[in-house]
Amino acid sequence: MDRGIALIENHGVSGEMTSTKAAEPRSNRGVRAVVVDDSQFMRTLISDMLDAGGITVVETASNGERGVEAVKAHAPDVVTMDLKMPDVDGIEAVERIMAECPTPVLILSAYAADDAELTFEALENGAVDFFEKPSGEVSVGLQKQREVLVSTVRSVASVDVSAPERTVESGVSVSTDPHDPARYLERPTLVIGASTGGPTVVESVLSELPLEADLRILIVQHMPDGFTGRFAKRLDEASDYAVREATDGDRIGGGEALVAKGGSHLRVSGYGGGRLRVSLSDDEPVNNVRPAVDVTLQTAAAQIDGPLTAAIFTGMGADGADGVRDVNAAGGTVLVQDEETSAVFGMPQRAIETGVVDEVYPRSELATGVLNAITTEE
Repeated sequence: MDRGIALIENHGVSGEMTSTKAAEPRSNRGVRAVVVDDSQFMRTLISDMLDAGGITVVETASNGERGVEAVKAHAPDVVTMDLKMPDVDGIEAVERIMAECPTPVLILSAYAADDAELTFEALENGAVDFFEKPSGEVSVGLQKQREVLVSTVRSVASVDVSAPERTVESGVSVSTDPHDPARYLERPTLVIGASTGGPTVVESVLSELPLEADLRILIVQHMPDGFTGRFAKRLDEASDYAVREATDGDRIGGGEALVAKGGSHLRVSGYGGGRLRVSLSDDEPVNNVRPAVDVTLQTAAAQIDGPLTAAIFTGMGADGADGVRDVNAAGGTVLVQDEETSAVFGMPQRAIETGVVDEVYPRSELATGVLNAITTEE
């Protein structure tokens, strides 16, 4: 992607919504989308790309207000949502859609620090996932990503955002004071892997992990470069752990966490004295992604001789399945998020299919599951 070419958009002068097809029963149709963007050029381009991928764009809208109206009128399967728009922006529009007519929303976010923060706010408001807008020449950038965009839109469309999160207890609970350091195994390491729907789950889990557990934490969230740094900052603010975006040659000890940098594989390159050393690489994508959970898990299993836990959260695809096999073979523990509370059950399901998963937890019990995995025998 060439980020050095200036973005020139034709915003158009009409604020009217453009309808292409009326709603019909889901059983009689394929995926239907509403495209919301204040740029006429982007609305046309995204609509053409989705149409070429077999997704019907039933309406486009030039701001959040009109986007909400379009969702109410057409009951689409998915919405692509711009962030910065006049009057009602994408943040407010997502909040209103989730409150008034719950529909899966995919944020289309520009490569910029302020847009990264807005993107995470939209995820907090209920958006399922985000897709990075190219910041180079738009028609070339998006055309190169068409297949990924269409695949992501289809994945987001499959999410049931109207289903309340399950709060059933897992049957396993922390039996002693979670803030007692003596209850935990020495020098434990946790590797988290997540994709679609993952950012809010990861943030929730880290916010619940006590510093007394003395974990070394590696986080691989499928996310492009430019967003992982902001994600790490949010996790740092939400957690007692010191969280930062990984750099090549970085080292961490207990109470610290690294987020894999977007566009780079995160490898565990050394372990000694309770400290991890990592390296970054731009090797070919694994499972069509970079960073890949499998790369981090497999190198962690090869290098770490202390307690190791792998946690696979919501996400599409099979990334992490090969890695959990290695963690299991190394004597580590594997836990995954359950189907009911996963936005997309692909990654957890593929991990379960390996036969090496030790526990399956709803979202509300994932942090407890991690602590149980590193609790000493009484």
